Amino acid sequence: MPATPQLSGRVSVDGSSTVYPVTEAMAEEFRRVAPDVQVTVGISGTGGGFKKFCSGETDISDASRAITAEEVELCAQSGIEYIELPVAYDGLAVMVNPQNVWVDYLTVEELKTIWEPDAQGVITNWNQVRPGFPDRPLSLYGAGTDSGTYDYFVEVISGGDSRGDFQASEDDNVLVQGIATDTNAIGFFGLAYYEENADRLKLVAVDDGDPSNGDGPIEPSAETVQNGTYRPLSRPIFIYVKASEADRPEVVAFVDFYLASQNVRELVAEVGYIPFPEDVYALARQRWESRRTGTTFSAQSATIPVAELLRR
Repeated sequence: MPATPQLSGRVSVDGSSTVYPVTEAMAEEFRRVAPDVQVTVGISGTGGGFKKFCSGETDISDASRAITAEEVELCAQSGIEYIELPVAYDGLAVMVNPQNVWVDYLTVEELKTIWEPDAQGVITNWNQVRPGFPDRPLSLYGAGTDSGTYDYFVEVISGGDSRGDFQASEDDNVLVQGIATDTNAIGFFGLAYYEENADRLKLVAVDDGDPSNGDGPIEPSAETVQNGTYRPLSRPIFIYVKASEADRPEVVAFVDFYLASQNVRELVAEVGYIPFPEDVYALARQRWESRRTGTTFSAQSATIPVAELLRR
């Protein structure tokens, strides 16, 4: 994209801490070609970002999950339509302390045993998760409840809710510190943040119990997230563009820049996420160019290929 010094204005973005590194990297590179456009990128969690977006405060919302039915209704009440654009894959990593020698993998059912609402005050020791695990207290760490990472994890693991007695934070660095210093810890957050701190944490493979998905537990990686075998903790991440702002020159230029094949593939990988295949980005660009509004994604569609969802 050639430099466009005549372009000016402001593009406001807020939302997911997971998507923030991608959008901030895009904003930094975009400033090189449009130095008079101010792109502000905030972090208030996916849920907090949608509250701002649906009340008209922002132009673009970063989201680490698809918009919910409640948020769709909130936007509708304000007369706000949106264009849903997936931008990358992310995997949710389950981690324990490196001194934990008893956990090599966990099943989805065991994760549910740990995290479901009924576990609060009941499942408090490791030996209650699996016979043979030691009689040691469970220390739980996870993304804050305004986070799309939290929403996605509890939707696919425990049906949409979780116990409340865990150390929650929107700041992944707080979670890294907690797990890294607590031998009894287990926690979850985005794979990219694990990879930044792999020397301080122990990654846990997950077995989804589906014989059609291969035999045994699978660790998250670029390959297993992209090919869909790391289930159910793989997900697309998104930006949502307010339709009423989608013809403002500065917004058009920024989103065009964001979705340009070389930009999105290089910057997504650079900040630690997993680029889509080119056909997915081509479909996302078609959706943007046609200004197609509405959503076709949900947590329930996690096993459906992104390209198929975009074609629907």
